[in-house]
Amino acid sequence: MDPLVPAHGSAALADVTPSLLAGLGVPDQRDTLGLAAGDRVCLLLVDGLGWELLRAHADAAPFLSSLADRSITAGFPATTATSLTSLGTGLPSGEHGVVGLSFTTHGEVLDVLRWQRYGTTEDLRERLPPEQVQQAPTAFERATAAGVSVRVVQPAAHAGSGLTRAAFRGGQVDGVFALGDTVHTALAALAGPAPVFVYAYHADLDALGHLHGPGSGPWLRQLAFVDALAAAIADGLPRGAALVVTADHGMVTADDRVDLDVATALRDGVEVITGEPRVRHVHVRAGAAEDVRAAWEGELGGRAWVRSRAEAVAAGWFGPRVADHVLPRVGDLVVAARGGLVLTRGSTEPVLSALLGQHGSLTPAEQLVPLLVHRG
Repeated sequence: MDPLVPAHGSAALADVTPSLLAGLGVPDQRDTLGLAAGDRVCLLLVDGLGWELLRAHADAAPFLSSLADRSITAGFPATTATSLTSLGTGLPSGEHGVVGLSFTTHGEVLDVLRWQRYGTTEDLRERLPPEQVQQAPTAFERATAAGVSVRVVQPAAHAGSGLTRAAFRGGQVDGVFALGDTVHTALAALAGPAPVFVYAYHADLDALGHLHGPGSGPWLRQLAFVDALAAAIADGLPRGAALVVTADHGMVTADDRVDLDVATALRDGVEVITGEPRVRHVHVRAGAAEDVRAAWEGELGGRAWVRSRAEAVAAGWFGPRVADHVLPRVGDLVVAARGGLVLTRGSTEPVLSALLGQHGSLTPAEQLVPLLVHRG
């Protein structure tokens, strides 16, 4: 199987927000996906709702499945921090620079979801301001400047987070706590003066996929709640408004584990390993690249795609262009898992390594996400 390279510019998550904003009259935005709607749009992102998972469990989500006729690619890595930044900026990871759950920048290894020094609880929002790590203007800033009312409906705990500042600055953040106030807040925002763009986020399906596995009993129960969430928003849409539902990634079940903290043959010549269990950035010592690549390819065989930085960039994994300031964040080797392989770090990342559901790589199960539209 060849890697499923994201279809940037034609069918990728980074194309969603620009397509919707073009329909709202925001200048210099292109409706690549043909999503132009009315002057009120709600974009609901369901974390972890892969296209293949939705299709396989359509009976648990009758409303969403009634709309399910189109998929797009998430982007690389297919992980929350990267995908949300692509959604908020309208750019692939090679341009916005969030190239994974963790990466090297300004002499630090940054844990992007927490905006902390990797492996610690040290807050890096002052030392590494999100506006400097992710320098590109967001699509939300462009929309606000064009007179669109932009609302970000997300868990209250995320307000002011580093990732929110990096990906969604420019929108008014409305913190919510559960499904009820997510629906109420989104619909109240849509009822305000047009044009209005509401971005709403739901995290719990992803959490249960990680803990219990995608397609498990708890995951299916949560999928039914997600379906009810989307249906409730759809039922309350003002006339002419649109609900668009998508996701940041799919998910696979981890059933093949290699612990990098004990695999000494894979650490020889390596300086830093970043990323996450399904995608690793491997930064090597000077002159060691060939030996390190041979060791990783020899150990992993056909269980992973192992590419040099130049090869991954040339293949378009990070989009058609990788900015100069982003390039050093990409590993000298980029290792993308296949099948159920996870490249864990049992002592360094004990919680992340223990998760049953994982994502990030270039398989259809991780890359393909739904793009669903309901018009009021």
